[in-house]
Amino acid sequence: MSLVVVGSVAFDSIKTPGGQVDDALGGSAVHFALAASLFTPVRLVGVVGGDFPTEHLDLLEAHSVDLAGLRVQEDGRTFRWSGEYFDDMNQRETLSVELNVLDNYQPTLPESYRDSGFVFLGNGPPITQASVLDQVDGRPFVLADTMDLWIQTAHRELVDLLPRLDGLVLNDQEAFLLSDEGNLVQAGRKILSMGPRFVVVKKGEHGSMIFHPDGQIALPAQPLSSVCDPTGAGDSFAGGLMGFLARHGSVDLASFKNAVAWGTVTASFCCEAFGVHGILSADPDGLRARYEEFRSMLTLEEHPAAMPR
Repeated sequence: MSLVVVGSVAFDSIKTPGGQVDDALGGSAVHFALAASLFTPVRLVGVVGGDFPTEHLDLLEAHSVDLAGLRVQEDGRTFRWSGEYFDDMNQRETLSVELNVLDNYQPTLPESYRDSGFVFLGNGPPITQASVLDQVDGRPFVLADTMDLWIQTAHRELVDLLPRLDGLVLNDQEAFLLSDEGNLVQAGRKILSMGPRFVVVKKGEHGSMIFHPDGQIALPAQPLSSVCDPTGAGDSFAGGLMGFLARHGSVDLASFKNAVAWGTVTASFCCEAFGVHGILSADPDGLRARYEEFRSMLTLEEHPAAMPR
């Protein structure tokens, strides 16, 4: 089924203990789309300035990303972000943000996108995310991302959005903030009670937890011997998750659990190189091999001799 992503298209300048890049292709919609395109074609909605290179457009289109929803504002500059990661790669500092064409941008879905069966709302103001849902036909499966900024400054709008979502993705600190709980299980259950069918709490190198009406499921992260650049890993995770669901068309709990596993594996490629080069290194065979490796970690053979007496 068709999949649409609404989010940012950006130039990222990134510094890590292993090096740095300037004005690399990035943004939530880009990382999501390239990850999801490993499973299914993607429709992208976003905005760029006249400074956005044609080769980036060609790259996206070459990976089955439909750009009918990408607005080019010729007299503007593309959104820019810069940040620095520290030794453990779990903490980063935002050094600069230039909204440029993203400032006051209101996404508009082309008519050809409005029948999409799966919708991902990249991190953004909840009122903007809600406006996208007002434009879609029928009742698609909707997954949204959020962050601490919106939890603090647009709390009411975010709470109003939650019942319209099938899934919400956020990290553990954001879950604590949104729920006003200090225990992760209590936080996840409380957010679930606010409306979404699924809540996925990301814990970085410690994996993720899926909260659903009947309980919760913990999944580990994909072990990596080295991490080059985690920028975009969260959106690549969501891309793998939604790409899998859109390809198979099923959204029951078993399918969603598998989708989170595929998202985890997909995101691991993102972390292995700067910008989008990590996810571009993935191919179906490599993705499948890494998924089988991940799945084998979750299998525990019963061993009667190990049972307590």
